[in-house]
Amino acid sequence: MASVGVLALQGDVREHVAVLQRIGVAAVEVRGVADLAGISGLVIPGGESTTMARLLVTGGLREPLTELLDGGLPVLGTCAGLIMLARRILDGRSDQWSLGLLDVEVRRNGFGRQVASFETVVEVTGIGPVAGAFIRAPQIVTVADGVTILATHDHGGGPTPVLVRQGHALGCAFHPELTGETRIHELFLSLV
Repeated sequence: MASVGVLALQGDVREHVAVLQRIGVAAVEVRGVADLAGISGLVIPGGESTTMARLLVTGGLREPLTELLDGGLPVLGTCAGLIMLARRILDGRSDQWSLGLLDVEVRRNGFGRQVASFETVVEVTGIGPVAGAFIRAPQIVTVADGVTILATHDHGGGPTPVLVRQGHALGCAFHPELTGETRIHELFLSLV
């Protein structure tokens, strides 16, 4: 297997790199176009989605990255990465854009602001119980046909999707990389 890139413009890059290395995968921090060469998958970490989107544009990465992803490069987006992968952001800035690989609508900070952050166990189809940290986590509000819901969480108001897959894209509302969990990354590697 070739190396897996971790978008390293902003956010919890180091934690994703550590998980990938722990499971025996070479991780490349993607900061520029040259870093995209030879990667067989990409992780878009948590952080701040509007900042990431702006840095992708100013760094000249938006078009080359879009081309790779549209061409089938497997991608895992956690928290802000999920927002970046969503087709529609309900409460984004007027100039905010996304990659649109997951036919879902998301609400930024849908599980609450920073002070409402929490950790919980999420039951993932085919994997079992997974520890996840929800930190200003986005909430998946709608899921279109063709999107598979792999896990939900009921934080009051009924079960809400928190892990979804569509084709070669996997979107996760929580942070498995902050809890010592490796199985979400291993699931992603099955797409690579």
